Amino acid sequence: MEIVLVRHALPVRIDATEDGGPADPELAERGHEQARRLVQALSDHGVSALYTSPSRRARETAAPVEQALGMTAEVEDDIAEFDSNDSSYVPVEELKAAGDPRYAALIHGDLYSHDVDPVAFRTRVVGAVERIAARHPGGRVVLFSHAGAINAATGAVLGQERTIWFAPAYCSITRIGAARDGRRGIISLNETGHVRDLLSGG
Repeated sequence: MEIVLVRHALPVRIDATEDGGPADPELAERGHEQARRLVQALSDHGVSALYTSPSRRARETAAPVEQALGMTAEVEDDIAEFDSNDSSYVPVEELKAAGDPRYAALIHGDLYSHDVDPVAFRTRVVGAVERIAARHPGGRVVLFSHAGAINAATGAVLGQERTIWFAPAYCSITRIGAARDGRRGIISLNETGHVRDLLSGG
């Protein structure tokens, strides 16, 4: 079966929530346009099921595909991002432009949410992906998730020691093949042809 990992589209920036609770940004206008491009990229692929992180940015990315396919994405808490409890959210290109230490942490392969255990994070994500794979033998499932979670899932397949080892673009598509005998392999990483003109510098 095939596991299709979609990174959420571009969200708005939240510097800090008023109550100090978790930031849960909606998609930016460009993010909604990116998400609409997924319909053509995924609609002809014989999708068996849709899953989404509980984050608003992931659920809004899934929405056009749900509508096009007449399917409802099941919320899976364990494919949420490592920063889901942080009180701010800044798009990664803005972190880079500002020289933010959170960006420096990412390029060194580290999580910038220091209260999150990277081993436990990867274990959580991989466990969720494996449970989903077991539910849909021979099928194709689409998971709307996050850069860190996609790094965790693919890094486990490739034996990557670093928690963060590549940079999935907004609305990119990454595919994992999952055989019934337990073998796992990467089919593709970071497909962006459907949104290339909508990415920074694109």
